[in-house]
Amino acid sequence: MKRTYQPNNRKKSKTHGFLSRKDSNVLNNRRRKGRKVLAK
Repeated sequence: MKRTYQPNNRKKSKTHGFLSRKDSNVLNNRRRKGRKVLAK
């Protein structure tokens, strides 16, 4: 049986990366909260 997590860096950055978060308000919310790391 295959494991559930099959890492793929391109897919990860496409869904959770900086450029994908830039389009919504996610980054601004995290900046307002004072996050050290804004995106993966």
